[in-house]
Amino acid sequence: MQTTPSTARGTARLAALALASATLLAACASDGSSPTSPTSTTTPGATAQTSDAPAAGPVTLLTHDSYELTDDQLAALADAGLEVKVVQVGDGGTLVNQLILTKDAPLGDVVFGVDNTFASRAIDAGVFEDYASPALPAAAAALKVAGGDAVTPIDQGDVCVNVDSVWFEQHPDVPVPATLDDLAKPAYKDLVVLTNPATSTPGLSFLAGTVTQFGADGYLDYWTRLVDNGVRIAESWSDAYYADFTGAAENGTRPIVLSYSSSPAYTLTDDGGTTTASLPATCTRQVEYAGVLAGAANPAGARAVVDFLLSPEVQATLPDTAYMYPVDPEVPLPDAFVEHGALADAPIAVDPVVVARDRDTWIADWTDTVLG
Repeated sequence: MQTTPSTARGTARLAALALASATLLAACASDGSSPTSPTSTTTPGATAQTSDAPAAGPVTLLTHDSYELTDDQLAALADAGLEVKVVQVGDGGTLVNQLILTKDAPLGDVVFGVDNTFASRAIDAGVFEDYASPALPAAAAALKVAGGDAVTPIDQGDVCVNVDSVWFEQHPDVPVPATLDDLAKPAYKDLVVLTNPATSTPGLSFLAGTVTQFGADGYLDYWTRLVDNGVRIAESWSDAYYADFTGAAENGTRPIVLSYSSSPAYTLTDDGGTTTASLPATCTRQVEYAGVLAGAANPAGARAVVDFLLSPEVQATLPDTAYMYPVDPEVPLPDAFVEHGALADAPIAVDPVVVARDRDTWIADWTDTVLG
């Protein structure tokens, strides 16, 4: 997930993170086993994987451009014997494309940031080695991809249209939009920036939402209306948010952007308010996964990293590092996240089976309609 980050960190939380993570992983490395020893408690119905090699040595973590481990997290892993290198590959769609293109000579050992709209594509291509993490909370089992243990859910959030509230206050003649239909109205001509579904996971989530909302026979007509209304298409979330969106970009010209329901929690004012808002009626749910790459040079270390991402200490940092909700419902959330970044009560329900079946057709037809 991607939004404007908050840099405030609690020293007590970081100290606890380093201690807990180092204790967990060092114990795994010291006894010559992976963190998924047979004595671990697993998620009901899951089978833990084991390794003959200790979870130690260099590990390369691939991820999208909007996530990285903190220095404290890297230090905790190093204390446990894992030297983790983070490689940011691009937006979520680009990340999956690279995983598939390099599956016979993987660029790393483990990946984080594959989402529910692209996951089946990578799974079908044989990118992952099955791994059922014993660290996955039972409450998060429902977020797993149906039919296997190729990937592990790490976080979740809502992809939503966001608006620059300050811009709309300064332009009282333009009402704040509320629905997908509103975006195609003349009042919002040349004011909207969205992202390419072929290269951006938020873009694909939004495209899937339009298919659900307008039907397979109507969604391209909707996109044609958006094109006629001057919509701009960015290649990535960061391009849209930081180059075009008036709420974040110095020279932005578009006060309506595709982002996340959590984004307003990171555009705070001194009095505790926020300068942006998400539109709940436009939201679709996104889940991001981690997975061990087939052919990884250090699969035991890769599995340790997946477990590490599910530890309560790391889950508690996800609102600040991934700007998403943790999959562990017991993890406390920052106050601003609760007040300004809540998940939508009724997101547009996108069927993952339909996405897996029709995704490539949607993207091809969208490309012909919008970019052709």
